[in-house]
Amino acid sequence: MQPRQLRIEAPASENSQATTRKIASSSLVRIPVRREGILEVETFQARLALERRRAERSGRPFVLMLLKSNAIEANQGATALLERLPPLVSGVIRESDLIGWYQAEAVLAVIFTEVNIEENCSITQILHSKVLNALQAELEPAIASALVLTVHLFPESWGEGPSERVADTKLYPDLSRGVAKQGFPMILKRGMDILGSIVFLLLFAPVFAAIALAIKLTSKGPIIFKQERLGQFGKKFQCLKFRTMFVDNDPKIHREYVQGFIAGRVRDNKNSGEGATVYKIKDDPRVTPIGALLRRMSVDEFPQFWNVLRGDMALVGPRPPLQYEFEAYDFWHQRRVLEAKPGVTGLWQVMGRSRTNFADMVRMDLRYCQRWSLWLDLKILLATPLAVLRGHGAY
Repeated sequence: MQPRQLRIEAPASENSQATTRKIASSSLVRIPVRREGILEVETFQARLALERRRAERSGRPFVLMLLKSNAIEANQGATALLERLPPLVSGVIRESDLIGWYQAEAVLAVIFTEVNIEENCSITQILHSKVLNALQAELEPAIASALVLTVHLFPESWGEGPSERVADTKLYPDLSRGVAKQGFPMILKRGMDILGSIVFLLLFAPVFAAIALAIKLTSKGPIIFKQERLGQFGKKFQCLKFRTMFVDNDPKIHREYVQGFIAGRVRDNKNSGEGATVYKIKDDPRVTPIGALLRRMSVDEFPQFWNVLRGDMALVGPRPPLQYEFEAYDFWHQRRVLEAKPGVTGLWQVMGRSRTNFADMVRMDLRYCQRWSLWLDLKILLATPLAVLRGHGAY
């Protein structure tokens, strides 16, 4: 969903020009505003995260409204606006709604909780107009003309529009803040990704050449298969693999299988035990003979170390989904795409692989995101070769 943005335009007049000059000459020092009921940044962002969890469970959406002023960005009229904006907004929201600072003394925010889902196509316009009219009635034209108001609906309509990022990052400030707090460890993680991918690509270059030759000699088509996947926050990228299928195969087989697996309708009582679910298709007719061997050994994923070097992926993280996989996700499943960069290997690969159901796979990914540390990454990397050699759940 693309956030709506509106500027309140005021006609030029002598009075408005005089007011503008007055604002421009006012104090340039931002005065902290402390009012009862106005949440500070960390508290508000924590409540926003809790509201997302509630909406994921209940399916009832909420609206996040952000208000900022270009006058503040220009460091003009900060005192006048900061002292007047919070009480004006507080006067037009419900008692159950939350108001606080999205960005300290710069961006004010309101969470309109549990809006009517039957009206979610127009509720953003209704709330936008309600707050806008109240501000227009009380603020001087020169101040109002610099005001910018945006609305953001959660849950989102991911995948709509031309934007490369399918997630509205304004709804997830706590995730960005969490990454910022882990600044040095995250720098080390990226350094480990770069060094590890370079060493792996150089060390296994002869293996790459042998695999490429085997693919070329046994079936027609390219050696490398490129597939569009979703990275963190839904950023699309070309995921690389050694081609393991015949060309011009029908993706409908995999689409229907994966959607059934996510919905819990896929069973394989014959080979995986009664009631067990299997993530990948067994005896897939689209897979070439050499491709089946590559998949069994998990070496078809080796080109993804180039994706790691480029920054699209990490060595460790949740596996990147396809667009049609993501479209079948429940709301809480989407967190595996939001909370970490996708990886070549992960907690699911070394603990469950294709032997777990989808909900358990997501829980493992979320557990990794919540407990992430460099030591956890190292343990997963060290456990991966053994998981690959065992081959359990690889098809």
